[in-house]
Amino acid sequence: MRIARFSIDGNVAFGAVEGDKPDELVLDIIKGIPFADFELSGTKVPLSKVRLLPPVLPNKVVAYGRNYADHAKELGNEVPDVPFAFFKPSTSVIGPGDAIQYPSFTEDLHHEAELAVVIGRMCREVPRERVQDVIFGFTCANDITARDVQKREKQWARAKGFDSSCPLGPWVETGLDLATASDLTIQLTVNGEQRQLGRTSEMIHPIEDLIVNISEAMTLLPGDVILTGTPAGVGPLTVGDEVAVTIEGIGTLTNKVVKRG
Repeated sequence: MRIARFSIDGNVAFGAVEGDKPDELVLDIIKGIPFADFELSGTKVPLSKVRLLPPVLPNKVVAYGRNYADHAKELGNEVPDVPFAFFKPSTSVIGPGDAIQYPSFTEDLHHEAELAVVIGRMCREVPRERVQDVIFGFTCANDITARDVQKREKQWARAKGFDSSCPLGPWVETGLDLATASDLTIQLTVNGEQRQLGRTSEMIHPIEDLIVNISEAMTLLPGDVILTGTPAGVGPLTVGDEVAVTIEGIGTLTNKVVKRG
C-alpha cells in the first residue's frame, strides 16, 4: 500500500494511493493515523486535487554516509568499517514539489539520491532478525549537501542539516519486504538528464545493519526516517534545476532548486 500525507481545503490527512496511471491516481482517506490500526474511509479524492506533503514528520532523520563504495571513492574517502551515522533535523524535511532553497553560505550544492526507511513502531536494541517488524515502509529521499561547507567544517551539521535539505516522498510504500527493498534500482535526474544510477544491493552495510546500529544507541519512534546512503554520481545543483529521485517499486520525488529568499 502507498500511504501519502496531503492537504486539501486547509485540512491535513493521510490517504492510501490507488490506481496505476499517474493522471488517474486517487486517495482513499484514512481514518486515524497509519502507524496504528486504521480503516479506509471510502471517501476518495483525486491526487491532482491535493497538495502532497512530506509523507511523515520525523522526530529525527538518521542518515548514513559512505555506504556505497563507488560514492566513497568518487569523493576520495575510505569505506568505513562500521556504519557511519549523522543527523538531519526535522526542520530539514520538505515534501514532493517543495522548493530546495539554495543557501547563501554555500557555492557547491549537491544532490544525493537515497532509499529512506520509515520506522513504524517505538523500538530500541532491535535484533537483526526483528528488523522487518519495526519497518513501516520505504520512500525516496534526497540528501541535499553543501559540499564545500562539508569539506571546510569537517562535521556535517550545517552542510547537511539546513532547511529544505531533506526532501522526502512522494509517499511511503508499505508493501516491500526487506529482501525486495535490498535490491531496487535507484536513480536521479537533473532537468531530465541522468546523474545517478545504482542498486540498493550495492550498499556496504545493508538495511538490517543500519537499524541494528542506530537502535543500539537510541530509541526510534514511529515516523523516524533512516537514510541508507547514496550511489555514485553525486554532483552540483544550480538555481532553476529540477531534480528527481526515482526508486523502483516506490515512485518519483521531484523538487526544484530556488534561491533562498
